[in-house]
Amino acid sequence: MEKSCFCSQECFKGGWGDHKDLHSDPKHAWLYCLQRGGARAKAMPAFDYTGPLRPQPISPYRTVPEEIARPDYASRPDGFPKEEQESKQQKVIKVWEGEDLEKIRRTCRAAREVLDEAHRAIRPGVTTDEIDRVVHDAAVERGSYPSPLNYFNFPKSVCTSVNEVICHGIPDKRELEDGDIVNVDVTVFREGMHGDLNETFVVGNKASDRAKKLVKCAHDCLAKAIAEVKPGTRFRDVGEVITRHAKSEGFSVVKSYCGHGIGDLFHCAPNVPHYANNKAVGLMKVGQVFTIEPMINEGSWRDVTWPDDWTSTTADGKLSAQFEHQLVVTETGCEVLSARLPDSPPLWWEA
Repeated sequence: MEKSCFCSQECFKGGWGDHKDLHSDPKHAWLYCLQRGGARAKAMPAFDYTGPLRPQPISPYRTVPEEIARPDYASRPDGFPKEEQESKQQKVIKVWEGEDLEKIRRTCRAAREVLDEAHRAIRPGVTTDEIDRVVHDAAVERGSYPSPLNYFNFPKSVCTSVNEVICHGIPDKRELEDGDIVNVDVTVFREGMHGDLNETFVVGNKASDRAKKLVKCAHDCLAKAIAEVKPGTRFRDVGEVITRHAKSEGFSVVKSYCGHGIGDLFHCAPNVPHYANNKAVGLMKVGQVFTIEPMINEGSWRDVTWPDDWTSTTADGKLSAQFEHQLVVTETGCEVLSARLPDSPPLWWEA
């Protein structure tokens, strides 16, 4: 029995042995997500949704073989990452080198391969839950634990953010439609390290020119930010570069979420804001590992969170796109640890 669950704390009163049988009960089948994944409901939550997208029921949780190593939160009923929250890495940026850096490098390679598998599965008619299955299985096949699974009770193995969803979208039974855009955010845990990246894909052939321009802009914002990474660069300067390009294309930059340090912890210092005039402190140094992941909106930069306490959408219901890479600072610049591979499926402007 995989020791993690996304039902409610009631499930744990009988202990893990009794808990296993509860998942054959119909109430644990396809239901709406509530309380950050800690509960389910039969009815769609009442909410003033900002765009046309609506939450759909989500499937029961997926299991990970016991032999696969996992982070501490994976087995906690509340999904609380105790090691992460209590680590000095929340304030002190760690420098990675030697075999530990090699482990991060190998984990990022596995994460890239998993994201590419998800990309190959995207087409009209495929559900985001199916994308979650593909990601979950691809991660497990590579001896990896899908890092989002049970992180603060997140109920799935990947985030799928469609159209107006900025980030943290929960895979569900909705089928992707021709003309949608969808961000797939993959993180895997392997050899004691996390590897994190995401890309936004155009579904089918009917996406508007505006949607495709937004996706390309998000990609280019990330590329321009990466070009600035080198020893001595201020973390706050990343947001200046991203905002300048986004504004030049007529788009805005989300302020509520930022890039982050990552390694043996999923999220830690430094914080890397993507917007201009931010207050981030510190200079980049050789061996620091972090993500940059700008979220670019078609309209307002402001965000609204759904009742599931995860799904973040644009406040005006317009589209959002995002790209993310995990980097390590080198003597002359940086290495993109999650870089695309020669056989990675092409993005829309490369096809």
